[in-house]
Amino acid sequence: MERRNFKLDTEWNVIHYPERPNGFGILAIGDERHFVNARSSFWTQNEGKRSMLNIWKNKGYTVFYSNLYGKHWGSEKAVDLAMRLCTHIDRNEILNPSFHIVAEGMGALVALKLLAISDHKVRSLVLINPILSLTTHLEQEKENKFFYKKIVGELESAYETDIEHLLQQLHCEKTGAEGFDKETPVKIIQVLSGNRAYKQSNILKDLSIEWEKDGLPITITYVLPEKKLQLGMQIVQFLSKHEQVL
Repeated sequence: MERRNFKLDTEWNVIHYPERPNGFGILAIGDERHFVNARSSFWTQNEGKRSMLNIWKNKGYTVFYSNLYGKHWGSEKAVDLAMRLCTHIDRNEILNPSFHIVAEGMGALVALKLLAISDHKVRSLVLINPILSLTTHLEQEKENKFFYKKIVGELESAYETDIEHLLQQLHCEKTGAEGFDKETPVKIIQVLSGNRAYKQSNILKDLSIEWEKDGLPITITYVLPEKKLQLGMQIVQFLSKHEQVL
């Protein structure tokens, strides 16, 4: 069996099986274009993601992910479903209970919450063009009224509240510097494509100073768009460094 599609709550989930399992699992958490349905997913339809998925499977990784209610923006119900997915995989698959996580864009918001509350130990964490703070992201998007209005609608839907109440909650949000811990190795990959990515790289440079002061095991890699197809192998090299201790 190459893959299995199944439902948790109302949401479709997928687990991809390698031919020669290495015993380790990767929880993938996607960005705004991510989707999963009964027959397909963004990971199988998008050429770049499909290439990355095949590299991981060829190296023996079991890869799993969920639709997470669509554009979740790190909502608590998306975090809860991601936890339930990890529990389901832990109970039904023969895998090391300590998973790797690879998250992109808004997926980082879920990943960092899992890191803080997870009953499942996170073996390592890879973040691709991550959104580390909703507050900072909203401030950036205010420059474009159309996209800001779109995000506000998505946030109200994801968090099931009005934007004023959500903004009050976000006022106490951590900056992104406190979301990590000293035990979990983290690799942040910033693909330098477009103005937003360059702005984000400046934010990362400022945060990296704080992370270094706190002694956090976080490395940042900057990648040009034409090198994106190399990401799958770069990630494998990072993950494999953190598999000696079972």
